[in-house]
Amino acid sequence: MPLQGTAAQGVQAQKPQRGETAETPNDLGAVAAEAQAKLQQTFTNLRFEDFGPAPIEGPIYQAIAGGKIIYFAPQSEHLLFATVYDRNGVNLTALAQEQGAARRLKAIDPARALAIGPADAPTVIEFTDPDCPYCQALDRFWKAKAAEGKPVRRLIFFVSSIHPTAAAKAEHILCSPDREAAFQAAYSGQTPPLLRQCAAGRDKVADDAELVAKVGVSGTPTLIADGKLISGFQQAELEAFLDRHAKPALTKAASEARR
Repeated sequence: MPLQGTAAQGVQAQKPQRGETAETPNDLGAVAAEAQAKLQQTFTNLRFEDFGPAPIEGPIYQAIAGGKIIYFAPQSEHLLFATVYDRNGVNLTALAQEQGAARRLKAIDPARALAIGPADAPTVIEFTDPDCPYCQALDRFWKAKAAEGKPVRRLIFFVSSIHPTAAAKAEHILCSPDREAAFQAAYSGQTPPLLRQCAAGRDKVADDAELVAKVGVSGTPTLIADGKLISGFQQAELEAFLDRHAKPALTKAASEARR
């Protein structure tokens, strides 16, 4: 199935058409020299070495795979995992990824999530797996931050297609009388040997699986915070998210203390 996306404009070497002659080495050298000069004129704050033609041919298209922007050159069959900047230093790849996250966010109904944490805390959407070690590490991180006075509201959707017992553990959590307590126990490695089962829990696990496919989640944990998709347990990004939301509260507390 061909990838679809937005064409990215760029300098490319054209193959000769019928009736045309291939460029001579001198012509190609002149084209490369012109391109190198344009590169240096456009990005004056960078120094470049070993300038030469790339193995990529033809137009380049962008697509999203697993929440990440990738680039594809069908003519030369190259797949690029890259970050694209314009001449002003704007990260076009990040912008495209955020736009994709915003579109996927529309498919998510927060009311369908398992909510964990204070209702008035900063909210993150979290796609998680009870058997995922990084998800368990993320859970410990959230607990540590809550102990520091930086709690979050976690809207949980379960990913059950990666580990063989993930679906059963997710169903157990969803069927428990105290779902938050069951969640914390499961992510601490304290799941009981006899797991709870119920029709509502099975249906919710199936609904989450459909949402995971629709949103394009391919790994865990995957989070959406402030409309931005975060793949994996990226502690620095999560610390920055907490700091952004903690500053107004701290400013208000400091202001009230001065009165």
